[in-house]
Amino acid sequence: MKTILLFGKNGQIGSALQTVLRTRGAVVALDRTTCDLSDVDQLRSIIGSVKPDIIVNAAAYTAVDRAESDKDLCFRVNLLAPAVMAEAASRLNAVLVHYSTDYVFSGDKPSAYLEDDRPDPLNAYGRSKLDGDQAVLASGCRSIILRVGWVYSAAGQNFANTILQLARKQDRITVVADQFGAPTSARFIADTTANLIDQINSDKPQRFGVFHLAAAGRVSWYGYATELLREARRLNFGLGAGPDDVVPISSTEYATVAPRPRNSVLDTGKIRRTFSLDMPEWQVGVRQLVQELSKELT
Repeated sequence: MKTILLFGKNGQIGSALQTVLRTRGAVVALDRTTCDLSDVDQLRSIIGSVKPDIIVNAAAYTAVDRAESDKDLCFRVNLLAPAVMAEAASRLNAVLVHYSTDYVFSGDKPSAYLEDDRPDPLNAYGRSKLDGDQAVLASGCRSIILRVGWVYSAAGQNFANTILQLARKQDRITVVADQFGAPTSARFIADTTANLIDQINSDKPQRFGVFHLAAAGRVSWYGYATELLREARRLNFGLGAGPDDVVPISSTEYATVAPRPRNSVLDTGKIRRTFSLDMPEWQVGVRQLVQELSKELT
């Protein structure tokens, strides 16, 4: 049985991974209390003692705005930690699965981003993730880097849960309408990761490298919010604000410390071809999320 070392077990993707990876091997799952990713000596020691066959890094510094004033910690977690994991994976001949982000791109491209499009991050978080990706690739280890974005789950802090919480308290919500992406379920990302792990056992070189992973389609934050509330109203959530009460605004009207890319749509052709996968439309997962949350209300 293979040993799988999972970092970030309590995050959105990490929580979903814990369940699906147990059928693939003996899982050692860690969080920030059992492994401080900013402590590279501790990280090296843990990997050395576990000697995993597969390392899955679902941990990251993701506080995008705070990263602008907390660059040292952000880069230690998002750059140095993956570099250490990659170095260890190379030494142990292990496979490293590492999650990246749509924020490595500027968002200026009018169409969906391909894996080999030129990165041009707008903020410190994006730069730290890009540097981490490049460190993993430079190590020469067998790695799969999955760029994801607009991730959501029933638990944790994310856009979907925030909108549903606001809609219970308010009768009107303003949401940015000029940034586009594809909302993607953490559960789908975890299931796909497990599928990839099953397939990489063949050691085919083309199954390593950078891949984009996202649900199919394209929507603005505004369109995403209206779909959430449309489904929530259908399932009789106690809403103060419904889909017709969402007001579209521009990015300039919603000030943030760190700029965000306008276009976060990722082209998934490469991962679909390489691993024979189908990507569900983004609405499918969003409806499943609202249905899951509705059960908690009954």
